Amino acid sequence: MKIIQWVYTVYAALLFTLFMLTLGWFVVIPYALSPKGGKIAFIAIRIWIRTWSTLVGIRYRIHGKEHININQPYIYIFNHRSFIDAPVIPMAISQEVKAIGKKELSRIPIFGIIASRLAVWVDRKDALSRKKSVKALLEILQTGISIVVAPEGTRNNSSHALLPFQKGAFRIAIETGIHIMPMAIIGADKVMKRGSILLKPGVINIYFSNAIDPTSFQTNQDVIGLAEKCFNRLEAMILTHE
Repeated sequence: MKIIQWVYTVYAALLFTLFMLTLGWFVVIPYALSPKGGKIAFIAIRIWIRTWSTLVGIRYRIHGKEHININQPYIYIFNHRSFIDAPVIPMAISQEVKAIGKKELSRIPIFGIIASRLAVWVDRKDALSRKKSVKALLEILQTGISIVVAPEGTRNNSSHALLPFQKGAFRIAIETGIHIMPMAIIGADKVMKRGSILLKPGVINIYFSNAIDPTSFQTNQDVIGLAEKCFNRLEAMILTHE
C-alpha cells in the first residue's frame, strides 16, 4: 500500500511540475507587464490547480460562498494543517489575493519565481521581517486586493483545532477597517498527513462564515479582543465540520 502511495505521490509531483513549467509563464508575464496583471494570472493559476487536482483525484467542495462580496477586499484567515492548503486558496477564493509565505519557499527553483508574484515572503524567526511583511500586506489591501493569512503562523501539528494566533492580521484589520473572512479547511490533512510528504486522493471541504467587522475594535489594546473573536469563530467552524 505504501509503495502505491509513493508511486501516486511521484506521479502527482511530476504532473504538478509539468503544469508549473507550462502555465507558470502565464502567472509571471502578466505581472511583469502590468501591476494589474493579477486577474489574468489568477485565471492561469486556477486552470493549473483545477486540472492538476482533477487528474490526481483531489476534489474541493466550497460552502458559504454567499458570504463573500467579490467586489470588496477581505483579510482571509484559515487553519493551516497541511502543505496541501496552498492549492486550496485559488480554488476556494474567487478574488485575486496575495498571501504570506515562508521565505524558504522563495528559494525553490522556478516555483519561487512564480510564487513571488503571489506571496509576501517572511522569515518568521526575524521580527524585522515580520514587521516588513505586515507593512507590505497593508499596502496590498490599500490597492483593493484581498490578502490571505494563516494567523497560527506555522503549520499546526498538534491535536488542538488551532494554535494561538499571532496578532499582525488583526492590527491590519483595525487600521484599515477591512472585514476578516474566516475560512475553515477540512480534510487537507487527510490528503497529505502532517509530517508526511505522501499524498492520496480525497475531498477537501472549505467553509466560509459571515465576515467579522473590525470597526468596533478601535485601539491597539483591542487587537487581542479581535484576535480572540476570530479564533473562537474559526475554532467553532472547524469543530462543527470535522
